Amino acid sequence: MASHSNSGSSKTVDVVVIGAGLSGLRAALGVQAAGFSYAVVEATDRVGGKTLTVPSKKSGPGVNDVGAAWINDTTQSEIYKLVQKYGLQVETQAIPGHDIFQSPEGCVLFKHGELPVSEEEKAALSQVLAHINELVANVNLEDPASGPNAKELDSVTIQEYCLQTFQSESIAGLFDTIIQSLIGVNGDDVSMLAFLLSLKAGHGFEAVTGDGKDGGQQLRVRQGNQIISQNMAAELKPGSIHLSSPVTEINQDPATGTCTVQTANNTTFHAKKVILSVATPLYQNIKFTPPLPEEKQLLATKNKLGYYSKIIFVFEKPFWRTAGLTGAIQSETGPFTFTMDNSFPDDEQWSIACFTVGRRGREWSLLSQDERRRTAWEQLRSALENTDLPSGEKIQVPEPINVLEYEWSKQDFFHGGPEPGMPPGVISQVGKGAVRRPFGGVHFVGTETALQWKGYMEGAVRSGDRGAKEVVEALSK
Repeated sequence: MASHSNSGSSKTVDVVVIGAGLSGLRAALGVQAAGFSYAVVEATDRVGGKTLTVPSKKSGPGVNDVGAAWINDTTQSEIYKLVQKYGLQVETQAIPGHDIFQSPEGCVLFKHGELPVSEEEKAALSQVLAHINELVANVNLEDPASGPNAKELDSVTIQEYCLQTFQSESIAGLFDTIIQSLIGVNGDDVSMLAFLLSLKAGHGFEAVTGDGKDGGQQLRVRQGNQIISQNMAAELKPGSIHLSSPVTEINQDPATGTCTVQTANNTTFHAKKVILSVATPLYQNIKFTPPLPEEKQLLATKNKLGYYSKIIFVFEKPFWRTAGLTGAIQSETGPFTFTMDNSFPDDEQWSIACFTVGRRGREWSLLSQDERRRTAWEQLRSALENTDLPSGEKIQVPEPINVLEYEWSKQDFFHGGPEPGMPPGVISQVGKGAVRRPFGGVHFVGTETALQWKGYMEGAVRSGDRGAKEVVEALSK
């Protein structure tokens, strides 16, 4: 499937695709379907990008996704079509039962799908959400800087906006937690307009935060999500994927219009077009000649990748389900911010994934591996053991049979969460479509460039389609 290039070799193709995640592979398939020659150049030693699937146990069936985990079967139509095409099975995320809210004062149970707040707070919150939904409705996806109040919304952080508008620390805190949970960046680092843009791309606040129909967390793939990329890679021409080949330079010759792509292992690719699928902050790892235009440089230097990581505890039996719990915990204390059940009953794979994100995640990541595991495990155990069940009983929490951990922020060529956060002023400064605008023969894809479900697998696939279409149209002229 993949070839490791010999050092010092040179190859000429119509298109070089940089990055073998969902967007790069999808773009390559589009280029291949149009009959053009191509090479896919990938920095790491595997395909899949931010999808990574690992075995749950030392032996036997069952896997866990330590990267992107969820899809839906309605508004995420492209990724769902791939799941169907490759004959993969899905598991519904929502399970009936109670969630746990863990605070320094203790643990309380609340019904899944509701919030652990008083009726009075619920009424206030529904007003806040109505206000947010109205703002989201007004966002122009194609040109976010042009919507009503766009300049004003882009000039403040999520934190500042919430404090000014709702005069409430707790509302500001809630939205801070939400943005950290989504992309690992704090609410005081992201512009309000950028946040609204992500909500709009994900079909609104309820869809982005929900696990019901149309929700961002509706379904999980039993075989894991990396297999989607592996299947796509298998459809490409043998020998067309070059793994362990980090790109160091992209040179464009204005006279001939040709692009030269240089890798760290000394392979040179000559092409008419380049499709680049890496997160904007990582553009800085590549030397562009001529240099990137100002707006691309601004995206590269200002956008921030957040801290995002999961530690997954695998168990022999789903003891929490037996007790009427969903496995979902929202926590204000300890390293993880929230947990979700990641089980697949058909494989007898029972697990809870703990998400360590943003500020608390970053502090936790400084600990040794043993300390990281110990603190996350103590937090999980304490939440489960100190909650009074509806029956009045307490849970006996068994030791896990396995622990899986993957810190995206510590991985070369990733450095963080699902998509970068955009600080105040960036959208207004770079102008319409800057993240998608080609630069000479270089075209830009990746989930953060998507108009629909940016930051998700769906956005990645759709951006790959767009990149292929741009390049095929240009080459066909």
